[in-house]
Order: sequence, then C-alpha cells, then structure tokens
Amino acid sequence: MSRQWTNPLRDPRDKRLPRIAGPSSLVIFGVTGDLSRKKLMPAIYDLAHRGLLPAGFSLVGFARREWEHQDFGEMVHDAVAEHARTTFRESVWNRLAEGIRFVPGTFDDDDSFDRLAQAVRELGEERGTGGNTAFYLSIPPWAFPVVTKQLARCGLADSDADTWRRVVIEKPFGHDLASAKELNNVVNDVFPEESVFRIDHYLGKETVQNILALRFANQLFEPIWNANHVDHVQITMAEDIGLGGRAGYYDGIGAARDVIQNHLLQLLAFTAMEEPLSFEPNALRAEKVKVLAATKALQPFDQTTARGQYAGGWQGGTKVPGLLQEDGFAKDSTTETYAAVTLEVQNRRWAGVPFYLRTGKRLGRRVTEIAVVFKRAPHLPFDSSSTEELGQNALVIRVQPDEGVTLRFGSKVPGTTMEVRDVTMDFGYGHAFTESSPEAYERLILDVLLGEPSLFPVNDEVELSWRILDPVLEHWAEHGAPESYQPGSWGPPSAEDLLARSGRHWRRP
Repeated sequence: MSRQWTNPLRDPRDKRLPRIAGPSSLVIFGVTGDLSRKKLMPAIYDLAHRGLLPAGFSLVGFARREWEHQDFGEMVHDAVAEHARTTFRESVWNRLAEGIRFVPGTFDDDDSFDRLAQAVRELGEERGTGGNTAFYLSIPPWAFPVVTKQLARCGLADSDADTWRRVVIEKPFGHDLASAKELNNVVNDVFPEESVFRIDHYLGKETVQNILALRFANQLFEPIWNANHVDHVQITMAEDIGLGGRAGYYDGIGAARDVIQNHLLQLLAFTAMEEPLSFEPNALRAEKVKVLAATKALQPFDQTTARGQYAGGWQGGTKVPGLLQEDGFAKDSTTETYAAVTLEVQNRRWAGVPFYLRTGKRLGRRVTEIAVVFKRAPHLPFDSSSTEELGQNALVIRVQPDEGVTLRFGSKVPGTTMEVRDVTMDFGYGHAFTESSPEAYERLILDVLLGEPSLFPVNDEVELSWRILDPVLEHWAEHGAPESYQPGSWGPPSAEDLLARSGRHWRRP
C-alpha cells in the first residue's frame, strides 16, 4: 500500500474543506489530441487556480513531436487560455509552467520510455513529487498493451510503501465482453486493480453525484423510489451535432457502444442502486455491481430496441449532411447514430419497471437527463374533462445543460371550475449556488491524484455492462441496417413505436 499524503491543517472530519493533492506528477500520452487540449490541460490549470494542486505538481507530455519543453508549454498555455473554466491568471500559469516537461517519442521505442523514466526521476528530485505519478492513457485501446508493457519494462509501473503509480484509461473499455476482459487482463498484468482508474467523465458531473444526495439525504423521495409507485424510467443523452471528422473513432463503434455501455448504464446504476452502507469506494461499488448484475435487456429485441442513422437535411436553418455523406464513412456503413434499449432491473425494488435508455446524434437538442415517471393516481375523483391536460408525475434530473432537478405534478387551474393541469417546481444549480460547478475532469483528475476511486468503474462494472448490451448488439448485427431519421428530430419511427406499444411516449426535453 502506498502512503496517502494528507494536509496537516485539514480536519478530516470537516467535509466542507477541499482535499488537496499531495506531491505528484501527471504524464499524459496522446497529449496533442482534442481531449487533452480541450479538457485535460484546462482542468489541470483550473485545479491549480483553485489551490488544489501541490506546489511541486508536474505535468509531462509524451507524443511524436520534436518539441522542446517550451514548445509544449506554449501549447498548454494556448489550450488553457482558450478553454479554462476559471479566469486565466499569469501568476497561476507561471507556477504551473515551472513543472511542465515534454518527452518526444513513439510507443514502440524503448529509448523514448527510458527518457520518460529519467524525466520522472528528475522531477522527483527537483520538484519534490516523491516519484508519485499517474499515467493518463488518452490513446486508442490498441495501444494499451504496448504502452503498459513499456511502463513495466522501464520501471515506471513500480511502486513501494512510499511511492504510488496509477494508470488512467479513457473509454471505450473494449467493444464487447470478450475484448473488455482481454483489455482488463492486459492492464492488470502491469497495474493492480486498485491502481487502475477508468474515466467515465459523466460520473464527475455534480448532477450525477447529486443523485445520491437527492435519494439518500432526503426522506421525501426514497419511500416512493420503487415499483409500487414508479411506472418507468427514461435516461436520455441527446446531441444536436453530427459526426464530422470523427469517422476514424466512431465508424464501427456506434451509439450503443459509445454511450449506452458506459455513460447511460452508470446513470442507471446510480438511479436504481440500493443505499450503500457508506460512500466509501468499496461500499458504493458493491451496490452498483449488484444492480448491474440484476439488469437484463428485455426481449424480443425487434420490439424492445431501436437503432437509427441520421440522414441529410435541414437542422436549425442549416443544411447538414447525412452520416453516409460525412467524410470518412463508407457509403454502406451500418454504424448507428441513434440507439434505444429497454432494460429491466430484476430485483424486488424494480421488478416490472422498464428502464428506457436512448442516445443519438443530430437530435432535437443537446440534453442529458434522467426522468423517473410515476404511476397515475389509483383513484381520480374528477371527470375526464377536468384532467385531460394532466400527465404523469415525474422527477427529472437534468445532467446537462441547465443542471438541476424538475418535479412535475398536477395543480388546479385558477378559476371557478375544477381543472387540473401539469405544473413544475424547478431547482437549478445556477440559481441555488453562487459557485459554479467544476468541470467533470477537474473532479476526476483530482480524485486520481488523491487515490479516491469511488467514481471510477471497476472490472466487474465494465464486464457486467457488456454482458447487458452484448445480446442487443448481436441481434442488430444479424438484422440489417439501421433505420434512417431526419436531423433535428427525436430519432427513427421505430423508437416511438418502442414506447407506444405499452401506451407510453418519450419525453421531449
């Protein structure tokens, strides 16, 4: 076990005080990519700006560029200045820049990794990092084996009682159950599971973590959070943009693998899990694993699932190409850009409650939300005309944008007649709190440096998620191409039919 650095001025009993990372450095592979420039490096600056990084924190970039340290520093500077959430201050930047290093090289070159090992050792001596190092693999999955083996060969994966080494992995975590197991074995051959941090950036969002507070810190909701009162649950991640320029990553992956297997199933786990004994990592993960183990995709899949591919047309006053006209996509590509599945959590709390998960590109708007839709009142002492505009009660957790929670219920319309109509009560983070929410990568990078694994899926969660989704993917592979849908719509007609068969309908966020 590595020794955890603690702030001697911080009372561990006071949860209001921020946790500050101890002596450490972060090595980023794939440092010239969009994720690094737009998310990772700005998040590191924002952490430094908030005083959450140690004075000697160091950032090392590794890429196939013939750069000097100052060249890399300029790239980081420009990325931070453009994308940082907090105000750019030269004094903060100058302190951060003192610890920036760059190592040119390729994944298969032993000399490159030997130079990287030397740089990490020098930072330990010059900056007081103690050798504590996290390796962020912002690289394609095919490169994981060679990079992890190189880290092992040159001793960078080794830790002892006073030094920790951790590895951070970006999705996708495989493309099916078999490949996920193989990937886990490759990584765990070099790093023990407690040193592996699989990034799902949705779990770093304040609103996702607020699901736990909403459910378990309030007596109001938990008594009705079950099959006795809930009719169904809809979990949506919609985007209004297409896939221009992402063919290399997306073609052959598709919406279900890209979003449902990780983001949406993690949201389902937070929504459906039982109350953990504590928020310690092992207790929280145990409940997530239990609920994923109880989750199954409902059959027959030709009636309980839908997949689509956006066509060309007009969206928001702009003519946009269809997927098959996007650069890099084959004209006969069967990659889906819309996916919807029906799942059931087969335990006492949720038996018989369908969970509808959907995601898509070029839909009506950008939104991620969880909608818990309740059953209608068992007895309504109103005539039908009084409640014809009354829908079902719903609790909607808005993950992005406009983060918050909305409660929909019926209220009497002012007047002399008894007419009931839907109204909403709304909580918004921007209204209730003066401090803006940190970006997800801020929270997750800090958790990596702190060795706090609660928000990172473990092997079991990844493999269970694939076990849920694999039968659906196999069915789709055997049954033709996805259905076409218009840009700006909410998906293909088969998606509407999916809910209509049971008298339900999708929300229009």
